[in-house]
Amino acid sequence: MLSDLTQLIFNTIDKPLESKGIFLVEQLQPAIEKLEAAIARDNELRQAVKSDKLSDDLEDKTPKADRFGQRVFPFIQLLKAALTNEEMITWGV
Repeated sequence: MLSDLTQLIFNTIDKPLESKGIFLVEQLQPAIEKLEAAIARDNELRQAVKSDKLSDDLEDKTPKADRFGQRVFPFIQLLKAALTNEEMITWGV
């Protein structure tokens, strides 16, 4: 489940998921913006399904689990903290 979430996050921010990597300070704000836009789209889709604006076919495609925003929140907090401190994020090194 976490690997699926990680892949989804990296797909959302258009960054390849690799065992070693880095987010430079200048990459943090665009990544945050892309993730927040994806959260907004997910919320809009869920709201549309709730208000019966979409067909039953689309309702089946709506995730039944936690909202994307709930699942990605800790990662966004990490990105924001790094941005505030003007620090890059590295992993696998």
